[in-house]
Amino acid sequence: MPAQREVILNVNVLDVGFHPSAWRAPDLHPTSFIDPNYYTEVAQIAERGTLDALFLADGPALREDPAVKPTRALEPTTVLGVVASATEHLGLIGTASTTFNDPFDLADRFLSLDVVSGGRVAWNVVTTFHAGTAHNFGRSRIPDRESRYRRATEFVDVVTALWESATTRDPVHHDGEFFHVHGVLPVPPSPQGHPLLVQAGGSPQGRTLAGRSADAVFSAELTLDAGRQHYRDVKDVARAAGRDPQAVKILPGLVTVVGCTEAEAIARYEDWESKAADGFSAERLGGMLGIDLSSLDPDRPIPEELLRAPVDPTFPGSLGFREAVVRLALESRYSVSELLRKAGGFGHRLVVGSPEQIADTFEEWFLAGAADGFNLMPDGFPSGLTDFVDHVVPLLRKKGIFRNEYAESTLRERFEGAPLPVSG
Repeated sequence: MPAQREVILNVNVLDVGFHPSAWRAPDLHPTSFIDPNYYTEVAQIAERGTLDALFLADGPALREDPAVKPTRALEPTTVLGVVASATEHLGLIGTASTTFNDPFDLADRFLSLDVVSGGRVAWNVVTTFHAGTAHNFGRSRIPDRESRYRRATEFVDVVTALWESATTRDPVHHDGEFFHVHGVLPVPPSPQGHPLLVQAGGSPQGRTLAGRSADAVFSAELTLDAGRQHYRDVKDVARAAGRDPQAVKILPGLVTVVGCTEAEAIARYEDWESKAADGFSAERLGGMLGIDLSSLDPDRPIPEELLRAPVDPTFPGSLGFREAVVRLALESRYSVSELLRKAGGFGHRLVVGSPEQIADTFEEWFLAGAADGFNLMPDGFPSGLTDFVDHVVPLLRKKGIFRNEYAESTLRERFEGAPLPVSG
């Protein structure tokens, strides 16, 4: 009899919290976001809640104004190495760009971390669209989207071949459009063979790459219907590529603000909002849409002609985020202010409520075929994660959709449908 299907829960550690004013929380010190002890504390809370993995985003550039909020500063695999030494079971998902890395070096770095952690690592594949990043690598501009994804597809193929060479010891011989690699990784295989692949792009090219190669997809759908459609689309691509659709796990981002009651959660959210820099969320959401929201009436919906206008081919942002927000705006006709509340200002679904309300949301999407799990994005660390672990996790266990203890030794085994690679 097959094991009962359980929800996958990763915690996405965005600096000190998803909300831009989270750094003002009284239980943090000013340099928490560059303190290894901070990441260790967050990881140990997550492991106490038997969460699947700790997820670190990355962008090899300074993107936020440090005077407004802390920004990502420490290189992800370095932080994950510290977390690995302080935990036993928690998975370790690190982001690295295919546009600004070398495949041999990345394959070496991530497999090394996978070996020393006992098989708990995944690589989150991104292509990087932030224009300012190019100058850090001696380039005048970011490559166009098609070029980035052609490079990403080849990059993933090379990295996967190199990881397989660690097991087979057969040399890789690759001559492609972007890379010429001939050799074998010196690193041995890990207990799970090699790291899993996670993909975070929501564009058509990103979905194709995900269905073809990824073990999990970090999606950004805002409504249940859109989530179900995205779920089907990626699984269909996987099936067409000759893969088992169940081997690709769809994990939407979900921002949580937890209170003992809905009223308490709303009060917590409003407190965060009152401390945020003026216009910060509107500026971020406007950039995601390619629309200047500051010029619009906050109490009226975004004009439909702006939302339906063709996307500029040079639009630098995430098409997946933009598509999700545009769909929500058109279907709901929310005012600008309401849209900011529903999309969290960043394009991920925001749930403000009691533990019961949040647990019900997880269950609804999971059972409706819109998600295999979630990338949890608490409003602020460590308190937002502690509240989730202490009050929401027990409810998910009571519903029978989340584990009571860790049973598997590797992240690959834990992600159902991602079997251990067969040694050659």
